[in-house]
Amino acid sequence: MNTGSDERSEVESAVEPAAAQDEQGLGSKAPKFIKSRRALHLSWQVGVFIVGLAVVVAGIIMLPLPGPGWVVIFCGMAIWATEFVWAQLVLRWTKRKVTEAAQRALDPKVRRRNIILTSIGLVIVGVLLGIYVWQFGIVMPWKIDQ
Repeated sequence: MNTGSDERSEVESAVEPAAAQDEQGLGSKAPKFIKSRRALHLSWQVGVFIVGLAVVVAGIIMLPLPGPGWVVIFCGMAIWATEFVWAQLVLRWTKRKVTEAAQRALDPKVRRRNIILTSIGLVIVGVLLGIYVWQFGIVMPWKIDQ
């Protein structure tokens, strides 16, 4: 009757530490003296939210302008993740997707395809540049002779 119960307990015991490890990292990272006082903890959360919001907005502004927009946005999310569970979950999901994309990019077939497409693109740009120089020559936008 009890066959397989040992296997199940081994599987459950192997799964439980991973689940406990995932759940352990969730929640506020505020110091204990801040967590112990509700008003102080609430003001701490408001401050963290405002600082994170400022960083995320700066990152969004940097998307069309020069600057590391996505890096700044993820830094703002990391600031939020120090206090809010939803930000921690979004950051974990993002890390997982980036890791999966990196693994797919390292696949030899994908790398070979990317190298071939990049080479073809560079050849096309080179041919078009050669045709332009052959037709119009190299003309500087300023007059050096004068």
